[in-house]
Amino acid sequence: MSPHHTPRLESLGKVHFIGIGGVGMSAVARIMVARGVPVSGSDAKDLPVMADLAAAGARVAVGYAAGNLADAQTVVAGSAIREDNPELLAARQAGLPVLHRSQALAATMGDDTVVTVAGTHGKSTTTSMITVLLRAAGLDPSFAVGANIPALGVNAAHGTSGIFVAEADESDGSFLNYRPRIAVVTNVEPDHLDYYGTAEAVYESFDRFTALLPADGLLVACADDAGSLALAGRTRDRGNTRVVLYGTSETAAVRLHDGGPGDVSVSADGVEHVLSLQVPGRHNALNAAAAFTVALELGVDPAAAAAGLGRFSGASRRFEQKGSARGVRVFDDYAHHPTEVRAALTAARSVAGGHKVHVLFQPHLFSRTREFAAQFADALNLADTALVLDIYPAREDPIPGVTSQLIADHLKEGGRLVAAADAVDTLAEAAADGDVVLTVGAGDVTAYGPRIVEALRA
Repeated sequence: MSPHHTPRLESLGKVHFIGIGGVGMSAVARIMVARGVPVSGSDAKDLPVMADLAAAGARVAVGYAAGNLADAQTVVAGSAIREDNPELLAARQAGLPVLHRSQALAATMGDDTVVTVAGTHGKSTTTSMITVLLRAAGLDPSFAVGANIPALGVNAAHGTSGIFVAEADESDGSFLNYRPRIAVVTNVEPDHLDYYGTAEAVYESFDRFTALLPADGLLVACADDAGSLALAGRTRDRGNTRVVLYGTSETAAVRLHDGGPGDVSVSADGVEHVLSLQVPGRHNALNAAAAFTVALELGVDPAAAAAGLGRFSGASRRFEQKGSARGVRVFDDYAHHPTEVRAALTAARSVAGGHKVHVLFQPHLFSRTREFAAQFADALNLADTALVLDIYPAREDPIPGVTSQLIADHLKEGGRLVAAADAVDTLAEAAADGDVVLTVGAGDVTAYGPRIVEALRA
C-alpha cells in the first residue's frame, strides 16, 4: 500500500491489528468495531484497553503468533512493530495489504466532515478541546486522539453527527494520509529530524498537508507561532483554500486575550467571549482559541463554544496533577521538545505563584538530545531545581558521546544530573509547602510522580 493511498472502509474486509493495545491503534480498532467492521488483534502484553475491545466485539489475543491472523483480509501494523514480528511476516507472505495506522484511520473517516489537528506541539490537547466543545454544544463527533482524555473517558469513539475530529501526527509523515476539510496547525518547528533529516523537509511536509485541503476547505493557523504564520502565508499565496488566523496578534481574526488564570477571553467579529479554562498556561489558551475557531466554522453558537471549553479538564500526561502532600502539588507532563518543556514550566510557574518549581526531566531519544541540548537546558533553567535523568532511548540505539550531560552542561545553579535511584528522595526533600513538582518527558518518567507524592507523605 503506497504511503498516501487511502482505501475505502468497505473494501478492507476483516481487519487484524498487530499491536492493538497501543493508544493510537486501539483508537482506530474501537471506531472500526463501532462502524461494523470485523476486527481482530493482538499485543505482546494484556493491556486494559484490550478487554474493552473484546467486550465491544473484537477478537483479541495476547502474544504474537502467525495463527492470530486467521482469515484476516487486511492488516494494520503499529509503528513499534518490528519487521520480524511473526504476524507481520505471515501477512506479507500471504500478500495481504498492510496499512499504517493513519491509513486505517483515514479509511474509517469515509465521507465525514474531517477536522485534523497538526503541529509540533498541542495536537492532543487541541483535538480533545474541539471534541469536548462539540459534544457540549450537542454535536456528536467521531474522534481519535493520541492520548487518554479524562473529560471523554476514552481516546476514540464513533459519533453520529458526520463530523470526525482527529489528531494528525507529522512525526513520520503519516498526516498526509488524511483528507481534511478543516486543518488546524498549532505550530511548525523542526522536530523528528531522525525522520525528516532537515528543517526544510519538515516545512515542506506541512505545505503538502495544507495542499490536501479542498477549495471549500479551511486552514486554521496560529498567528503567534512563526512557523505556523509562515505556513498560513504560503497557503494563502497558493490560493486553494481559506485561511483563518487565531492568537494574541492583531492580525488574528479570532483574537485571544490572555491575562493569566481566570482572565482569558476570545473575540471574533468584534464580540468578546470569556473562556473559563480549567487548564493553565498561554499554550492552552491558544489551543482553546483554535478549538473555538473550528467550532464557529462548524456552525456552533459562539457563546455555546466558549461555555463548552470550560468542560475540558486536560489530557492525560498534559500538566496532569498526580497528587499533593505536605502542601506540595505534583504534576506530570509529556513535554519532550524544548518549546513544550518551556510551556510546561511556564504553566507550573503560574500555578506556583511565588513559590518554587522543581522539575525532573527525562530526555527522550538520543537524536533529539543531540539536536536540542542547549535549548532544553534553557527551558529547564526556568525552574528553581532542575534534575535530569538519563536519556530514554525509545526506538533508538545509543549515539556515541550523546548523554544527558550535554543538557547538564548548560544548566544554571540548582540544575544537575540525578541517578534514577535518588530522584524521588531528592525532590521530596527539596520541595516545601506551596511548591510545585513537575515530572517531564515522553518516557517512563511519568511513573515518578506517584512515588514523589508517597515520599512526601512519608
